[in-house]
Amino acid sequence: MRIRLIAVGTRMPGWVEEGYQEYAKRLPRDGSVELVELPMGPRGKGSSTRVAMEREGEAMQSAIGKGDRVIALEVNGKPWSTEQLASQLDQWRMSGSNYSLLIGGPDGLAPSCVALAESKWSLSPLTLPHPLVRILVIEQLYRAYSILHNHPYHK
Repeated sequence: MRIRLIAVGTRMPGWVEEGYQEYAKRLPRDGSVELVELPMGPRGKGSSTRVAMEREGEAMQSAIGKGDRVIALEVNGKPWSTEQLASQLDQWRMSGSNYSLLIGGPDGLAPSCVALAESKWSLSPLTLPHPLVRILVIEQLYRAYSILHNHPYHK
């Protein structure tokens, strides 16, 4: 199984890079996560948020691996406890499939990406800054692996 974390946003601040890498390096070899960073669509005077999101969505769809099962990180998705995520991760591992987890930009995911998702996962009902979401996701994946491997991190 391969997990690809596809996130809108490049050139993240140092604290985001460091936070992400801290948990990514802790993952077991068979649980590594590939981070794919995509540029944000242009925003500002004279540009449309809708068009920016469409461009991000097109880039995101191109980055999804052929045959990958898609999980959208979406505020309106289903909240999972850490234990539920561990169970989900175990099911993913047993399925033999690869997974792409999608993190949108400052305005969220393009509707076309949400429509592709077989499930929608909400980290919180709060609106979270998209750079922080990648840290939360990788930490929770590490925590889920620690549960599956009876590692004391989760306690």
